[in-house]
Amino acid sequence: MTTTQLLAGRKVLVTGAARGLGLAFATAIAEAGASVALADILHDTLAASVAALRERGLQVHGLPLDMADPASIEACAAAAVAQLGGLDGLVNNAAITNSGGKSSEQIDIAMWDKVMEVNVRGTWLMTNACLPALRASGSGAIVNLASDTPLWGAPKLMAYVASKGAIIGMTRSLAREEGAHNITVNAVAPGLTKVEATEYVPAQRYQTYQDGRALQRLQLPEDVTGAVLFALSGLSRFVTGQVLAVNGGFVMN
Repeated sequence: MTTTQLLAGRKVLVTGAARGLGLAFATAIAEAGASVALADILHDTLAASVAALRERGLQVHGLPLDMADPASIEACAAAAVAQLGGLDGLVNNAAITNSGGKSSEQIDIAMWDKVMEVNVRGTWLMTNACLPALRASGSGAIVNLASDTPLWGAPKLMAYVASKGAIIGMTRSLAREEGAHNITVNAVAPGLTKVEATEYVPAQRYQTYQDGRALQRLQLPEDVTGAVLFALSGLSRFVTGQVLAVNGGFVMN
């Protein structure tokens, strides 16, 4: 299905966009007619991804971003607004896992704090940094990448699961705060998706997902992009504070 011009004229920042789901989102958003700023800590990978998209004639920019550094977050948001000429959409995709394969008692405090620092505090700070521009847009949209893991209680992933549960709560609270500014705030909760960042996941976990899905196949990045495009577009201007699980029916809510 073509989405050409669905986001024509929109200006969108995507974090964690050098590869994987973030790159898939940025690509689809640019293909839909938007100007896109891709931000990531993986500078070389980001540069290559941006160059490849520009070769296709897409309007994209690359920006450095360290989600653990408040100054970097502020600088990234400011640069995105300056280079794009404003901001209509923010996709808070950047995150780390770190606790995969560890039981609750095997996670140390430093690991827990790092996951919360990047996934929760970083998302909060990036959102705050972008709010003035999103309010000025008059039709701003924030899409937070949650996960279906807190929806079913995925084991041996506690810090990550807790951080994504926090993202869901933050989404609902911020939707109420920003409704007066005509900003929609929604979360997309993918299931286990085959990308570089999930290469560590054991085959057994992939099989658990595949067996439990109503649509029993591997989940790919392009399975998730449509939900993000919808949440950024004019099709969803009366949808806010919602969590859309995109996991082939593994979790139904």
